Amino acid sequence: MGFIMQYPNSPLPSPVLSGYPEGSPGLPGVRNEIKLSPASGRNGGIISGWQGQRSFDSAHDPKIVNFLEDLKSGKGRRFELSDIIGHIVEFRQHGSRFIQQKLENCCFEEKALVFKEVLPHASKLMTDVFGNYVIQKFFEYGSPEQRRELADRLVGQILPLSLQMYGCRVIQKALEVIELEQKAQLVRELDGNVMRCVRDQNGNHVIQKCIESIPTKKISFILSAFRGQVAILSIHPYGCRVIQRVLEHCTDESQCQFIVDEILESVCALAQDQYGNYVTQHVLERGKRQERSQIISKLSGHIVQLSQHKFASNVVEKCLEYGDATEQELLIAEIFGHDERSDHLLTMMKDQFANYVVQKVIDICSENQRAMLLSHVRIHAHALKKYTYGKHIVARLEHQFGAEWDYANIDLVVKMMTKQETFDEICRIKHLAHDENRERKPWVSSNAAVACKPHSFDICSVDHRK
Repeated sequence: MGFIMQYPNSPLPSPVLSGYPEGSPGLPGVRNEIKLSPASGRNGGIISGWQGQRSFDSAHDPKIVNFLEDLKSGKGRRFELSDIIGHIVEFRQHGSRFIQQKLENCCFEEKALVFKEVLPHASKLMTDVFGNYVIQKFFEYGSPEQRRELADRLVGQILPLSLQMYGCRVIQKALEVIELEQKAQLVRELDGNVMRCVRDQNGNHVIQKCIESIPTKKISFILSAFRGQVAILSIHPYGCRVIQRVLEHCTDESQCQFIVDEILESVCALAQDQYGNYVTQHVLERGKRQERSQIISKLSGHIVQLSQHKFASNVVEKCLEYGDATEQELLIAEIFGHDERSDHLLTMMKDQFANYVVQKVIDICSENQRAMLLSHVRIHAHALKKYTYGKHIVARLEHQFGAEWDYANIDLVVKMMTKQETFDEICRIKHLAHDENRERKPWVSSNAAVACKPHSFDICSVDHRK
């Protein structure tokens, strides 16, 4: 569109407002469908720790081979954990699943025997593609004492495990179930490496779990690492998730207020970013009333342009949904335009992203605003039906509002106009109807036209962005 918004106080570059931003993922017409790159696999996949020191002969042990064959086939007698005591760490995929299932319901004695065998190998099992699940099961179903002993094995390894694709899962499970003081002690090992973890495809999940499961006052070092970096993190594919967790779980407002303040400073740029728009929406949904008002105030004056932006259009919808009545009225007035020559609404109804904003207006507008909307759409209905997105809105209005769609039923519009405006509007509608009737008879020449059967389904019920 060539329209550029400048934000002198923002640490982020000012993006160009356009319907389809350069470098954005997905297909035209699809908003906020982010495809993250797959795991890099830098951890090497399967780690040798699961086999243990005796792995070299496990493949040749007839007992183990026969057991696994029976286990995979589902034939033979019902096996118990007692059948594999002494060989726990030698099993691979099927053996791991068998152990996990049995740990959920086995007796305390059997669980203790398995734990005794697993514990010496716990550090290696935590990073194994199959073994990590057995460790997680012990955190979930083990006794408090077993959980404490396993957590002790994490000491000194929190950072490397957090960055490892299987180890990070073990850390997250431990943070869900172990005692609070032990949690707080373990995560202190991340102090000085918080930003490294946030930017890591595995580590970011551990930071999120810390924020979710530990009171804010005990992880102040994590929040401190974000100071001055919130806007940058908000446009990062992993960082934006972490910032959203802070907004959801912060229990100490004095420690977290700077997070919202830094978001508000850069909100115009964040609203247009493929990740930052999620953070902005989060503040609109969960923030204080004055924080929502600040966002709406900063975006006002650019609503039409932002509505045509792939990511910012989501934010505009949230502004309409969560703004108060006065703010909604101001936003809708901007969309309708301030004079008769304005074609903002027509432009938006034809746009692949802005049409969703118009649909949100239909959902939340007042009776008077709806009357104005119907009148405006009715005038351009013939042209709108030639456009992919415009025809959906016309069909929805025809189906949803029935008699109100008839141009003759303009009582509410008349009440809102001066005599001259009313006269001009009626003349314009009659002139348009006359032209249309010459081109195609069945449109609207009388109230009887309204009796035509509406569409049997709401053509707008399918979100074409997904």
